[in-house]
Amino acid sequence: MSHQPKPSWFPTESIIKRSHLYDWMQQQGYPDYAALYTWSHEHPQHFLETLVNTLPIIFDQPYSKVMDLSQGVEKPRWFKDGMLNIANSCFQADDHAIAIIEQNEALRLRTVTYAELNTLSNQIASAILSRYSRSDRFAIIMPMTIEAVAIHLGVLKAGCVTIAVAESFSKSEIETRLRIANANAVFVQDQMLRNKKTVSLYESLSSELTLPMIVIETGAGCVLKKEQDVSFYAFLKQGVNDFKAVSCRPEDYTTILFSSGTTGTPKAIPWTHATPIKCASDAYFHHDVHPGDRFLWPTSLGWMMGAWLIYATLINKATIALFDGTPNDPMLGQFIQDQHITHVGVVPTFVKHWRTTQCMEGFNWSSIKLFTSTAECSNASDMQYLMSLAGNKPVIEYCGGTEIGGAYITSTLLTPLAPAAFTGPAMGIQFLILDEEGNDAKVGEVVLLPPALGLSTELINTDHHQAYYADVLGADHHSMTLRRHGDLIERFDNGFYQLLGRADDTMKIGGIKISCVEIERMLAGVSGIKDIACVGVAPFGGGPSLLVVFITEEDDHKINKEALKEQMQHKIKTELNPLIKLHDIEVLSSLPRTASNKILRRVLKADYEKKLTNS
Repeated sequence: MSHQPKPSWFPTESIIKRSHLYDWMQQQGYPDYAALYTWSHEHPQHFLETLVNTLPIIFDQPYSKVMDLSQGVEKPRWFKDGMLNIANSCFQADDHAIAIIEQNEALRLRTVTYAELNTLSNQIASAILSRYSRSDRFAIIMPMTIEAVAIHLGVLKAGCVTIAVAESFSKSEIETRLRIANANAVFVQDQMLRNKKTVSLYESLSSELTLPMIVIETGAGCVLKKEQDVSFYAFLKQGVNDFKAVSCRPEDYTTILFSSGTTGTPKAIPWTHATPIKCASDAYFHHDVHPGDRFLWPTSLGWMMGAWLIYATLINKATIALFDGTPNDPMLGQFIQDQHITHVGVVPTFVKHWRTTQCMEGFNWSSIKLFTSTAECSNASDMQYLMSLAGNKPVIEYCGGTEIGGAYITSTLLTPLAPAAFTGPAMGIQFLILDEEGNDAKVGEVVLLPPALGLSTELINTDHHQAYYADVLGADHHSMTLRRHGDLIERFDNGFYQLLGRADDTMKIGGIKISCVEIERMLAGVSGIKDIACVGVAPFGGGPSLLVVFITEEDDHKINKEALKEQMQHKIKTELNPLIKLHDIEVLSSLPRTASNKILRRVLKADYEKKLTNS
């Protein structure tokens, strides 16, 4: 068990009274957050109706019921009989307010107002419907830019569906995701600048993908490779400035995102027009986003946090801050300073690098109200360092998943905060911590209690019930429907929680959720290897997981560990994702297995973590 977290940040009375949560406590007549939270899950109809009226969420046709459970808690129907297009709820700020501010590595600074973003997304929506049909699906493969946000919203306005594909993935992994999601076309940027080097996105993909491509040209001399491809700006000419967003059912898809499954095939998770309400809710309550705030989170539309950032910011009438470049570049620190950013989202791996290199020191980050961290386990020392960069500003830990649409556990600005620790469940959602026998525990596996807004109800390429509900630990013991999640967590006597990693065969390396099987399958063909297993291990003191590969040698073959590590890292970089780093290789005489021959990854993980502790 870990050391009990100790608070190092304490809210002032002005911070508490300025918060949305305090307002709600006063309005609903509750004395503290615990009571307000209990109301949010015990009275979901009242909670959600108050929420959608407060944000507000625009409905084209009123709903008759907030939550219909006639098909059971696994398949709730949200906002029954209502019609909406969630993109409309993103344009309620003043027309002249800044919607997006963006800077790239070349120091090009751009801004767009809410009115300008609305017009651009209208042009995109109408241009789409001049060539394609409602419900067609469009991948967006590009960095997070003004155009990327406008394309995402334009696709939604057209009643169509975006497909989340990270530009960092290998060509084969991109093709897999496009095939699973049944893409009709691809929006792709011609090139992007990373570490002062130009990366050609369109050219590298055009030879591999047969789909029509709409190419966002950022440089001179982009030559279209296929007759069916078209320049983004020529495409826009088919659109109009005024466009009425297509009205949709709450359960209609907006986005198809991917999360690694234990079979090695990425799970295709659809978000609906109701899911963004969860994103906006978490930002409103737990990140305390107010109109005019400026929210920066280095991400892209290939990950859930890209879409999350759009809804979390725009529905709350704030400004999206985008830095098109590497998150370890000091220019990002300068951007935060110069543009008076109020909210900064991080992945713990970023912070570890910032601390090691001191690349973000020397800037005036006094405008920051809070940091927020997700995607990996945090290290307390790293998070304390992060707080110090802005004069001891708080860090909101935020943990959930693509299939949740946000977080199940996070923090608030109402109570003291401890680095790398959570203060409790997010508004409107419940969870239990269970031991290996399914009993309530202080240390164990997280299971969720449906229904809750944001939880997925279907998967495109696998059985949703089998993935999340079949044979869930503790379901019979508790006599209720429980939903599998897979995080390991510890609850302390002083009320804090800490994330300990994953209980299943997935892990998060560099903020990317990936299955062990996916990496093992890709590395299995390396010469000289007989058996292979990989795990994500927690470094001593906590923090982002480290990828460790365990192998056994072929008979009469002697492994050169350094050469093998270099070869494996190259395969991971070129065939999977360059953001995934290999920490170590361990050569064993045999891999531990169950009686049914299943690899005991938890044994490998525990043995290696013990080695780290003793080193």
